[in-house]
Amino acid sequence: MNINTTLIEVPYGTQKLSCTVPADRIVRVLRPAPPAENGGSELDIIKQALAAPIASPPLAELARGKKNIVILTSDHTRPVPSHLTLPAMLGEIRRFSPEARITILIGTGCHRATSREEMEKKFGAELCKRETIINHNSEDPASLVSLGRLPSGGELVINRLAAEADLLVADGFIEPHQFAGFSGGRKSVLPGIASFTTVLASHNAEFTVHPKSRPGSLEGNLIHQDMLYAARQAKLAFILNVALSPAKRVIAAFAGDTEKAHLSGCDFVLKHCGVKSPATPVVITANGGYPLDQNVYQSTKSIMQADLVCEDGGVIIAANECRDGHGSESFYRIFKESPSLDTLLGEIEKRGREETVPDQWVIQLTALILRKRTVIFVSSVTPDIIKDLHMRHAANLDEALAMADKIIGRENTPITVLPDAVSLVLQ
Repeated sequence: MNINTTLIEVPYGTQKLSCTVPADRIVRVLRPAPPAENGGSELDIIKQALAAPIASPPLAELARGKKNIVILTSDHTRPVPSHLTLPAMLGEIRRFSPEARITILIGTGCHRATSREEMEKKFGAELCKRETIINHNSEDPASLVSLGRLPSGGELVINRLAAEADLLVADGFIEPHQFAGFSGGRKSVLPGIASFTTVLASHNAEFTVHPKSRPGSLEGNLIHQDMLYAARQAKLAFILNVALSPAKRVIAAFAGDTEKAHLSGCDFVLKHCGVKSPATPVVITANGGYPLDQNVYQSTKSIMQADLVCEDGGVIIAANECRDGHGSESFYRIFKESPSLDTLLGEIEKRGREETVPDQWVIQLTALILRKRTVIFVSSVTPDIIKDLHMRHAANLDEALAMADKIIGRENTPITVLPDAVSLVLQ
């Protein structure tokens, strides 16, 4: 690299994208500041958490005498190291209950089913051979059961296997979430194993734009309250959640009571991921690479984070590979068929909680940003699809920066870079 230039680099799929800018161009790179690794293995960290659960008896004791146990786990779109967490949990469960029937239920939420190949990659081929693993199907009435009403008023319908379990537990990971405050904990139930209609009712237009519905915010967060209520009604008794480094390595683990262990993990993540920064005219953002940048739908998370540090009238450059395309037919179709963002948002705002449509929450939040910012998308997705989503396409970061300068009307404007935007709480 020339000494008169500054290198900008962001994760992109399993590789990286880079570009150089003049050294005198202000570039702020915002990253989480995780603690230094202490030399212990990821598995050691997980086992230590299981050995000292928070506000709960050990998992082995909870499982004693239970015949029908269900473990909720995340799907292929989440970087939970289930090849480590699941064997550790299975070992604890079988310590005192070797004869228990155990089902691993993949919390797909409203996503597509996880394929066998994806299961083997995520869980390990041996575990897939030995254990019973089932994909949740949010649209299969025969596999669902009602547990009453959510605080928001929507019906709480979840997977029957989970509802009928003698013991329900979950693994997961904790990161900032664009409107639920943080991922992990109660999200294993809602949206993880909830019905399509339950997810839609909870993720309504009113709640997703509520002032408390933002990364790092739990108190007063109405969506969090629905999720926590759902976890209690489902009797989610124990969780094992991890915090991950930017390299997706386990740096901390939190096991125990569904609410208290999760809050402990959220406090840890907030401490190491909270960042303050002034807004800049240009923000380069990314989801942190694969698997979080598999599609455009998931990649909107990095755009929502970039919005928090982008000046009014500024430009967001989103660099996400999106090897699976747009990721959601309803998300793509609604944007494509809307004559304008104002029309689209007006239709959403008219809908009641029970009238929420698929992917409405992501569409609403993305459209609100697109109405006030220009978003340039650097991706393997074809330009026509990006255009249909009301964004501009660029082949690489250099082209995107040239476009941004032209849109803003001046060169050498300051840049903020969010290489792993979804891991930050921007304050």
